[in-house]
Amino acid sequence: MKLTDSTPDSADAANSSTSRSAMAGENHFSTPFSVGDVHDLICFSHLRWNFVYQRPQHLLTRATKNYRVWVLEEPIWDSDFRLNVCQQMDQLTVLVPHLPHGTSPTDAIELQRQLLDQFLRAERIEKYIAWYYTPMALLFSDHLRPNLTVYDCMDELSAFLGAPPQLIEQEQKLLERADLVFTGGYSLYEAKQNRHPSVFAFPSSIDFAHFSAARQPCPDPVDQQNLPNPRLGFSGVIDERFDNGLIQQLAERRPEWQFILLGPVVKVDPATLPKGPNIHFLGMKPYAELPSYFSNWAVALLPFALNESTRFISPTKTPEYLAAGLPVVSAPIRDVVRTYGCSDFVQIADSVTTFETAIETALAAKHPGNWDAIDAFLTENSWNNTWSEMNRLMVAHMSLALEQ
Repeated sequence: MKLTDSTPDSADAANSSTSRSAMAGENHFSTPFSVGDVHDLICFSHLRWNFVYQRPQHLLTRATKNYRVWVLEEPIWDSDFRLNVCQQMDQLTVLVPHLPHGTSPTDAIELQRQLLDQFLRAERIEKYIAWYYTPMALLFSDHLRPNLTVYDCMDELSAFLGAPPQLIEQEQKLLERADLVFTGGYSLYEAKQNRHPSVFAFPSSIDFAHFSAARQPCPDPVDQQNLPNPRLGFSGVIDERFDNGLIQQLAERRPEWQFILLGPVVKVDPATLPKGPNIHFLGMKPYAELPSYFSNWAVALLPFALNESTRFISPTKTPEYLAAGLPVVSAPIRDVVRTYGCSDFVQIADSVTTFETAIETALAAKHPGNWDAIDAFLTENSWNNTWSEMNRLMVAHMSLALEQ
């Protein structure tokens, strides 16, 4: 089963979206163009490129095969006013606005608009795709007329701690402008499908070759070498979605188990984190080093709390753990249950007791039982295939727009 099987027919959706854009007066082109003329993709991101390696990095690095990619991040407050330009790889450049300390919110929007316009003029970019991860960027980019607008909705950002109060309003405006909407999971797809005519579900995919290296013995990283076994691991952002109480109780009940937690701690008070001699926070690790950590774990965990911030998530780590050959125990996150639990690829646990039992089953090598089926699923749902299908929809939509 491909992860996009539940989405609408692409041709019908593209026709519907094209008609909608024409009625709204968006994406009308002042000069004739062909799809082959669109060489640039400008991404508006709320995430730092060099933060946790996740969906934007996976997709946009692959986008460089088709476009010059420009990733415009949120501003940094500084002593001067400028746009920092840093080429990360061939065809991909990160742009970071630097705004003076004390700039008012209204002025910050206008300054970002000014930097964006200067950048477009300097690079002579006229035909391009606008790719949004954050609707808040529309505040300073709503004057643009790209050849295609894509909203890659990877999370329900309004449910996150510290979300700006204008976010819901700005998302509605972005949905009115967007030609295509991609979602990071089926739950998000269901939440957005009635708000736009061209919504497609693209849940977390996998770089199988990268993580399957963990199935062979890898050198144990230095900060993990001296920790006893068995090791139970989690890798990801540790924030309001992380179930601190669950890990605390598991660690107390099973002191012989070692809990390895990789990733940055953000938006939560460190005093609330679980503590104990068998709980080890090792910090954020480079993407390239993750297979070495995973290779030396016995079980991988998805210990998410069930709250508004986890209602729509589709954790990227689920297929990465499986590709690494690790048995996985997860909280009952809807998209994990639907995609992996119902296929019996992942054990689902909804309490400390069921987590403990599931971990015991995994440690005894009694789950999962069908690695061939898991590998077939992972191979089919690669990030390469996901980007290829996304780009096919994008090109199809631009081609249809030309025919109108």
